Amino acid sequence: MQWTGVNELREKFLSFFESKNHTRMESASLVPKNDKSLLLINSGMAPLKNYFLGLETPPNNRVTTCQKCIRTPDIERVGKTSRHGTYFEMLGNFSFGDYFKVEATAWAWEFLTQVLEIPADRLWISIYEEDDEAFDIWTKNVGIPAERIVRLGKEDNFWEHGSGPCGPCSEIYFDRGANVGCGRPDCAVGCDCDRYMEIWNLVFSQFNSDGNGNYERMPNPNIDTGMGLERLACVMQGVNNLFEVDTVQNIMKHICKMAGTEYNKDEKKDISLRVITDHIRSTTFMVGDGIIPSNEGRGYVLRRLLRRAARHGKLLGIEGPFLSEIAKTVINENKDAYPELVENSEYIVKVILAEEERFQKTINQGMDMLMGILDKYDDKQLAVLSGEEAFKLYDTFGFPIDLTKEILEEKGMKIDDEAFANLMEEQRVRARTSRKEISGWDTETIDITHIKPTVFTGYSSIEEKALIQAVISGGQLVESIEEGDNATIILDTTPFYGESGGQVGDTGALISNGIEFVVQDCKKDQEGRFMHIGVLKKGTISVGDSVVAKVDNFRRRSIMSNHSVCHLLQSALRNVLGSHVHQAGSMYDENRCRFDFSHFSAMTREEIKKVEDEVNGMILSALPVIVEELPIAQAKEKGAMALFGEKYGDIVRVVSMGESSVEFCGGTHVSNTCEIGVFKIISESSVAAGVRRIEAATGMGVLHLLEDAENVIGAVASELKVNTQNEVVNKMQAVAKEMKEKDKTIEELNAKVAATQVDGLFGNMRSVGSVKFIFGGFSGTTAEGLRAVCDRVKQKAPDVVGIFTAVNDGKATVMAVCGHDAVKAGAHAGKLIKEITAKLGGKGGGKPDMAQGGVTEIFKIDEIMAEVPSILEQMVK
Repeated sequence: MQWTGVNELREKFLSFFESKNHTRMESASLVPKNDKSLLLINSGMAPLKNYFLGLETPPNNRVTTCQKCIRTPDIERVGKTSRHGTYFEMLGNFSFGDYFKVEATAWAWEFLTQVLEIPADRLWISIYEEDDEAFDIWTKNVGIPAERIVRLGKEDNFWEHGSGPCGPCSEIYFDRGANVGCGRPDCAVGCDCDRYMEIWNLVFSQFNSDGNGNYERMPNPNIDTGMGLERLACVMQGVNNLFEVDTVQNIMKHICKMAGTEYNKDEKKDISLRVITDHIRSTTFMVGDGIIPSNEGRGYVLRRLLRRAARHGKLLGIEGPFLSEIAKTVINENKDAYPELVENSEYIVKVILAEEERFQKTINQGMDMLMGILDKYDDKQLAVLSGEEAFKLYDTFGFPIDLTKEILEEKGMKIDDEAFANLMEEQRVRARTSRKEISGWDTETIDITHIKPTVFTGYSSIEEKALIQAVISGGQLVESIEEGDNATIILDTTPFYGESGGQVGDTGALISNGIEFVVQDCKKDQEGRFMHIGVLKKGTISVGDSVVAKVDNFRRRSIMSNHSVCHLLQSALRNVLGSHVHQAGSMYDENRCRFDFSHFSAMTREEIKKVEDEVNGMILSALPVIVEELPIAQAKEKGAMALFGEKYGDIVRVVSMGESSVEFCGGTHVSNTCEIGVFKIISESSVAAGVRRIEAATGMGVLHLLEDAENVIGAVASELKVNTQNEVVNKMQAVAKEMKEKDKTIEELNAKVAATQVDGLFGNMRSVGSVKFIFGGFSGTTAEGLRAVCDRVKQKAPDVVGIFTAVNDGKATVMAVCGHDAVKAGAHAGKLIKEITAKLGGKGGGKPDMAQGGVTEIFKIDEIMAEVPSILEQMVK
């Protein structure tokens, strides 16, 4: 058994099964495709589920993969042990009704003992306790001694997930030696200690379960195996855990260098090193598959992992953003197996850096809030921070609970862990009940598996003769519908485009003698059945009827223009903003095109104009639009851009617009860019962190925009009583100047009135030590007005401290002034304002003689002002 690196192990496994006539498939994206039951791909078989169910046809009945996976249920334990991790790679070989137990066991044994040369006496086998067939195969065919085979119960060795395919499994264990075991005489396979490491699980899917304990043997059973690449590497490299295998250790070494520390020297630091190492692997691959940080779903998982890693960087003493640099090492260690990481490296680094910088602000805000909470109490009075306040810091402000605990420990305090845990559990319950739990083997409510996929002809025609295959109405399949009924109709052939890839579905009609079914939308399921959704306006429709399917051509052409222009838009954005720009979502209908893309700041007016001009230039160049179906390798050689994070089949549809734009795309398009007419950007805005959105119009949509703009300008001209639209700007400038002058005059008058009113307050002064205190509230007064009041106090009463407020639009400006003598006595306006505004839900500060702040809790102003004399009393001599 020779030391073997992770990348070499991966290649050896895949090559071995290729030699056994398996088709090597690339790892699927971490984002599940057409599977609502999973948030992230968490096993090697998950992307192949439809092959096992018979819903899709695999490229071969024998397949082998190395699948990237993420599991997060134990995220809080990652780092605390060397066992747990969120990211891993799963090696697997699969049979879809082809070979079964004999071949699966023989090849597993051959790979481990002959290819990797693992000593046979270090390997143990477990089987399901009732699976005599597997026992006979292992002993008689493979030659494993019976005493090295362990029978385990259903909980350990029977794979089942609700209803659907299931079956017994057989696991292969590596004996790491008695020195790492528990030392008990009865220590064996199945023990919780670290001696026997499970490295390969062979699942024999031979039954179909109804979910109620009844199992029917499948006529064509399947094989589903899984072997953790990192676990196998531990065996081949003679190390204890995944953090010590070569590629992972290289990542950790980079972190150690940045932190100025070493692994295995300090357990507290080791925890942080393991957290960062694991989480940066997960996050690099997640961003590489198009996931962006957000507050829900996959984006929330990504954000949580990134922030947890950043937090542990601070614990190691690393100042400022650093994860984006570590991500480069992750990319380098995995570049051969996952070249898309290199292709998207600039984007990956930018997304991670942006989230790190955002988290720095969160940390600072959380610290301010926590200090504010603690300042309310005397340490002796508050030995335990309430679970509610700890949860608010964690849930609302994203402040890590472990950081809260650490700060409290320094003050000899604790968190009410039980209350915090209860609130966390309540949140989990809300999250679980807010979404419908879908079993991975569930089918649609209506069984339409007997209906053939629809043949789509809409790329070349907008009218087609078709046969009605099925009618769905009232939530069930029916034989016919009558006038006025709403229904969904499935045709054998259709020119209607089914909504997908951001392009909306076509509308139109299904027509025959005395029949008119108005198609209001068209969608398609993942098996390619097109659903024509609408209402029967005339006649009766039955299954088996022939109709003419006619697409609304004017609407289709507008949709095609808006779709095609987005290809040109992506090209222009990459030219103007940089190659990090990737499509992050889109929507094209007859009115607008909406294009989401990766970018990290708002576009300037100059950038928007450059993009607009470049797109219109490509439109006016009358570029031919060529559509080809090519092998994916040839398409990539041609430079075709894929949708970020998407995986494609062996043959792809490529849409080229001259040499300016070459993309993978399944939508409908114009035949020449000149058909688009003209392009106009309507808006550019933020959608999420690192994602911008452009909304635009083409052709008639632009003409409608011009018409709307002319109507607005005409109405403004009428209100301003000018004769021509050209006079509008001059008139508006004159009106704005006049308004500004009036506002200035009003402000000056208000300031004079307020300054005069303060004189009346001097009669209500209150002595506080060697100074005097006055307070006053002014409605309708601006900050300038309050400054005038403060200036008057300093001029007339050098020993006075004044606090003045001005309330406007539900908020208040608070200003403090300390006369010359009051400052000498120890009064400090800046400190007063800081303390007052903190109690009123705001911030503020300033100099000893004058300070200002803003607050929102205006209903508490009078209550807090009553406390000012006691605050002031502690300042002055």
